[in-house]
Amino acid sequence: VYRIAKARGMTFVTITDHNSIAGALEIAHLPDTFVSEEITTYFPEDGCKVHVLAYRIDEAQHKAIQKVRSSIYDLVDYLNNEGILHAVAHPLYGVNDRLTMAHFEKMLLLFRHFELNGARDERLNRTLRRVLSRIDPRRIMELADRHDLAPRHETPWRKHVIGGSDDHSGLNIARTHVRLVNAGDVDGLLAGIAAGEAEVMAQQASPLTMAHNLYGIAYQYYRNRFNLGRCAQRDVMMRFLDRSLCPARAEEEAGLLSRLYFFLNHRRTPKPETDLSGGLLALLRDESRRLLLDNPDLFSADGPRDVADPAAREARWFDFVNQVTNKAMHGFGNHLLGHLAGANVFDIFQTIGSAGGLYTLLAPYFVAYSQFNKDHVFNMDVCRHFAWGPREAGAEDGETAGRGGQEVRVAHFTDTFHDVNGVARTLQQQARMAFKTGKPLTVITCDPVGQSGEGVRHFAPAGICELPEYPEIKLCYPPFLEMLRYCHDAGFTHIHSATPGPVGLAALAIARILKLPIYGTYHTALPQYAEYLTGDPAIAELTWKFTIWYYQQMDSVHVPSRATGDELIEKGIRPEKIRMMSRGINIARFHPSRRNGIMRSAYGISDHEIKLLYVGRVSREKNLNHLTEAFNALWPRVPNLRLVVVGDGPYLSEMKTALADAPATFTGYLAGDALTEVFASCDLFVFPSTTDTFGNVVLEAQASGLPVIVTDAGGPAENMIPGKTGLVIRGDCAESLERAIGKLALEPGLRRRMGIAARAYMENRSFEDAFLKTWEMYGGGTVADPDGVMDGIADGVMDGGVDGVGSGAVVDEWPPADRVREGRPL
Repeated sequence: VYRIAKARGMTFVTITDHNSIAGALEIAHLPDTFVSEEITTYFPEDGCKVHVLAYRIDEAQHKAIQKVRSSIYDLVDYLNNEGILHAVAHPLYGVNDRLTMAHFEKMLLLFRHFELNGARDERLNRTLRRVLSRIDPRRIMELADRHDLAPRHETPWRKHVIGGSDDHSGLNIARTHVRLVNAGDVDGLLAGIAAGEAEVMAQQASPLTMAHNLYGIAYQYYRNRFNLGRCAQRDVMMRFLDRSLCPARAEEEAGLLSRLYFFLNHRRTPKPETDLSGGLLALLRDESRRLLLDNPDLFSADGPRDVADPAAREARWFDFVNQVTNKAMHGFGNHLLGHLAGANVFDIFQTIGSAGGLYTLLAPYFVAYSQFNKDHVFNMDVCRHFAWGPREAGAEDGETAGRGGQEVRVAHFTDTFHDVNGVARTLQQQARMAFKTGKPLTVITCDPVGQSGEGVRHFAPAGICELPEYPEIKLCYPPFLEMLRYCHDAGFTHIHSATPGPVGLAALAIARILKLPIYGTYHTALPQYAEYLTGDPAIAELTWKFTIWYYQQMDSVHVPSRATGDELIEKGIRPEKIRMMSRGINIARFHPSRRNGIMRSAYGISDHEIKLLYVGRVSREKNLNHLTEAFNALWPRVPNLRLVVVGDGPYLSEMKTALADAPATFTGYLAGDALTEVFASCDLFVFPSTTDTFGNVVLEAQASGLPVIVTDAGGPAENMIPGKTGLVIRGDCAESLERAIGKLALEPGLRRRMGIAARAYMENRSFEDAFLKTWEMYGGGTVADPDGVMDGIADGVMDGGVDGVGSGAVVDEWPPADRVREGRPL
């Protein structure tokens, strides 16, 4: 420690171990040193732990300190009586999570010197400086009266600062220190500090700093315990770890010698093959060696010049850990899913255990980010308590104050954003609306083809898994550490998860680590999709268990329909978590005026034909096989009836074959003006799905002036007025679908009236209004469910059967007047 401190330019050196002077005594015979310690003390009234730095003490004073340190009041009195220079260490950091504003106020009465800590969040240091500079006699008197505590110094409003690196690993020695002019000896040094003449010199710390320290501590311990140094000269990975996490050895090595060593080893060391059979440690070793061999700059960059820029060394270590763990998790993920597909139960548990061990190795980053976030929350409390705004409390240009509850900043995580499904389209609209309205919402996604843009932060996947047995399933493994770092640095105050896939799981973990509220939206009926894809009810049940577990972790769960909310409650989600989400569309883009003859010009369809439109994913879970069956039975009996299918998907080829002789047009995927024009240029809309929780296309069709046909299962039936803007049929019933299409195709007057009513119904469903209502939620209010829960909100809305075709089951007056909130049905 002494040698490194001197090498880094220190004139004087002391060591402040916790409640020990053993280390300081070992260097006490060397020039320019003095004995010090860091004392653990307590507020006796509640056990809040505080650290106090005491400088230039002797062995007798150390022993006396141990006797009085159980009470911070007795300790301070002893130090003052002995004339020992002392300071409270990291005063805005709660050592045992009991620190409150009252404790900090008492510190202002007890201490004159306060440490600017080199290992904590720099925002805490900036706030501390401001507090100390603004303390005046009046404020001291107020605090003394409030706490019935006499100040321990003359002119107690005059405060001074001192700096300390708070280094525990040797990696950050002298990173933070004090500088004085003309301090010729130790006496002059301490006298200058006591007089407030010290200037604190520091390089800003980050969670990467703390994590790097923790890795260094662990590695140095095991290096000494198991004598790993003997391997450092023979193994590329061990040499890299030695130089990255043992600062003394990194500074001893010369750059040319290191490059020569690496060059020789690179040529003779074969690149390892990825093999999971050896377990976690073997996989990490192989991936680390592969990474180092593929990236010689990563190895040779470490060296003495890094002393001047420890942040670069921390960032490089972060990149190394991130890349290695990403590769390892990709291997574990594919291994796990392969076992799941093959039902290899025991191998599944072994792989899960190894993956859990991998994330245990990432614990230093989890601890560091969690700790820095906790510090920031208390920092914002101090800002408010001492009556100035968060930005004045140290926020630099462009830095948000966020997490203290001032400016809301939302990270919206999704596994699907660049796809063609309704979830992706809704999120795309939200991103655009957030930009338009100036709301700080960022959509965070991960896929192989996307890119970042306005309001969107795209992460390249750490890996992709495609199961050959289920080509519909493609999972992207998110780079978790990168996402965690981004969310912390961006200062998000709320996490929202749109999907429970790998990205959604990352969102949950990040919210837990950063201690942020997390909301979830149940967009997709996952268990039903799972059963469609696999044909296995057991898989559906397993998916239900995962789904309920996941959404039970949310602070609130936002559902697009009453039916969806009731289903989640029935499956086990606590009712108080359920919230109705506000959904809307762009009623200016989807408008009857977009009818322009595109069906004739682009697809050769006569204006006299009755165009039955379907828009969405072309897959079996949308019940398109029922639509195919119903249309084949109907078109020979209904003159000029034509089916128009917009979209793409795995059922497309089979559907085309089944409708080869029928008047059916397949446009493929459409977007933008082409989509809105096709909507407005058709005559009625059909959506036979029973698995959709909302069905945004149903709103788009009605806004375009089309009557709609939907099933009684899921959310679409709640986004139209049965008998007024369309018809509701029984789910999974091709015969019911056939009758509904025939009724509207053969009654142009009814079709026209419903189309007009559909457009009128959509006039108050603008996407901007819906987005702003949703945004209010992040301020603590409920968006569109004033009662706060879903209990009973579906009662009495749709009584009896819902065939809707000549059965008299459609409710004429819907929704009942007492069920209307904010101009739309709950």
